[in-house]
Formats: sequence, structure tokens, C-alpha cells
Amino acid sequence: MTTTPTPDTILQIGFGFWGSKVLLSAVELGLFTALAEGPADVTDLSKRLGLHERSARDFLDSLVAMRLLDRNDGLYTNAASTDLFLDRKKPTYVGGLLEMANARLYQSWGHLTDALKTGKSQNEAKEGEDLFAALYADPAKLRGFLEAMSGVSLGAALAIAAKFPWKDYKTFVDVGAAQGMVPVTLAQHHPHLRGIGFDLPQVKPIFEDFVAARGLTDRLSFRAGSFFSDPLPKADVIIMGHILHDWNLEEKRLLLSKAYDALDKGGALIVYEALIDDERRENAFGLLMSLNMLIETPGGFDYTGADCRSWMHEAGFSTTRVEHLVGPDSMVVAVK
Repeated sequence: MTTTPTPDTILQIGFGFWGSKVLLSAVELGLFTALAEGPADVTDLSKRLGLHERSARDFLDSLVAMRLLDRNDGLYTNAASTDLFLDRKKPTYVGGLLEMANARLYQSWGHLTDALKTGKSQNEAKEGEDLFAALYADPAKLRGFLEAMSGVSLGAALAIAAKFPWKDYKTFVDVGAAQGMVPVTLAQHHPHLRGIGFDLPQVKPIFEDFVAARGLTDRLSFRAGSFFSDPLPKADVIIMGHILHDWNLEEKRLLLSKAYDALDKGGALIVYEALIDDERRENAFGLLMSLNMLIETPGGFDYTGADCRSWMHEAGFSTTRVEHLVGPDSMVVAVK
């Protein structure tokens, strides 16, 4: 017995940007942070957030229908997930990533068709501006970007802390450490570990503030440098999270080779990303992330676990394996 096709899924995907923008605007307005202080009605929220009376009720009730808010007796409250992850005052806040999506990616993705036809990025580079140079030159933009990277790395960091055999190692380097979410998480879960955050010099004060606020300056330090022009710091374990996908194949191979050179025999490399499944059928987020790299970078792309393992063996690593972390993220572990 065959099922008659319906257009429901097509329409849900085609109009998915409606719900996306409602969530992104709610984060931008600070709605979830406001409701973390306590329940509020539409009049109170309209005043606090500057909402027009024509839009307020539909906006809030759309979030109720999407299970991002609750409403009882006319009072709105956060859903459990938004209260935990979208309140700016909580350490579990992941909204920095959504703030970046709202401020930059939403507009750039409007030019996806151009990117598909030309193979060229569609962000600031269209006007001749270097994305990373612009980010790192502006302290406010840089801090926002690094906070966003913390949001996207938190789940993977917790999983790496739990799943990798850290008892067999003493030191690690996080390459492209950003604000320091991964080093901090590892140090908090494994008191015997000492770590280095390796990133460009502009990141140092942001990294050190983040580490100091968590009382870990005695075990975590910052090393300034460029992972293309400088040798990587030596350690028992080298970590590259959401790094390789920014670069073309030649650059990916170079970074893996530099990691190999920085490790002693028995040392390990952890690469984690939203890895595309080997059959390229299941991890839609990983495939969409690769399209995001098309829009955001000159040559970056995401890849499968099998791809990464092949490049690691080319670099000289003796054994490799893939392990799922959380959500769309998996890690590839290589041993020298």
C-alpha cells in the first residue's frame, strides 16, 4: 500500500526561514534573558523590549507554538532549553552563535544561489574585505565571534572530556583556541591536565579573562602565533576543533602535517567538526555547514570521517578512528 505524497515537508523546509528569523530576533532583543528574571505578560514584555502592539502577541505566541516559550494564564516563561541556553547571564549561553548568525550569516545566505554558480564567498569578501582580518582588527567584533565559538564548542568539549582517555596524557594544546571553552572544560574535568590555548595575539586578553574567571590560570596558558606561519606548540595531545573546515585541501593537509611534527611518538591529534557521514546522506547539518564555508571562505569545505582519516594517514599517523560526540559533531582521533 503506497502513501500519497504531500507537499508538507517541502513547504516546511521552504519557509523554514520564518521560524529561524523569529528565534534570531528574540535572541537579538534579549527576550530569553528578560524572561529568565521571571514570568511576564505581553504588555510588560512589549515595554521592556520595545515591541509594537501590532507585532508583540503574534511574535511571542509564535515562540510558544515553536516550543521555545511557555504561556500560562497570559504570562510567558522560557522553555527549559531556552532558559538554560539563551539567557545571556548563564555560563551555558550559546546565543553568541545565533547573534553572529543574525548579524552576518542570515544576509549572506540570501546570496547562496550566486555562491553555487560562482564558487565564490558571499560575505564581506565580495567588497574585497578579508573576513578574519576584519574580525581580528575590531575588538568588539572579535569578542562576539569568540563567544560564538564558545557556544558552538561547549557540547563537543564536554563529550571530548568524557570520551577521550585523558588519564593516559598530561598536556594538550588547543589550536585556534578562541575564548578557551575547550581548554577550560578539559581542565575542569581532569585536574591533572595542563593546557595551552594557541591563537593569534589579539585573542590573548579574551582567553586570559575567560580562564581567570574560572580560576584556571595555574594550569592553562596562552601561546600567541599563526598556525600557518609558526610551529605548533608541543604537547601530548593536539586539538583542532572547527578549524580544518575553514581551509582548502592543501591547507588542511599542511595543518595535519604540522600537528604530526609537533607530537612525540604516542601523541594524539583530535580533530572535531560536524563531520559529514561517509555516505553523505544523514548529517544534513554537516553538509549545510560545508555550504556555509562556501559562503564564508575562499576555499573551505567540510568533509567525512573517511576523508579526514585518509589525510591523517598521508601525514604519517599510524592509527585513526572516528567517534561521535554530540549532535552533528564527531571527532577523528589519530595517534603518532
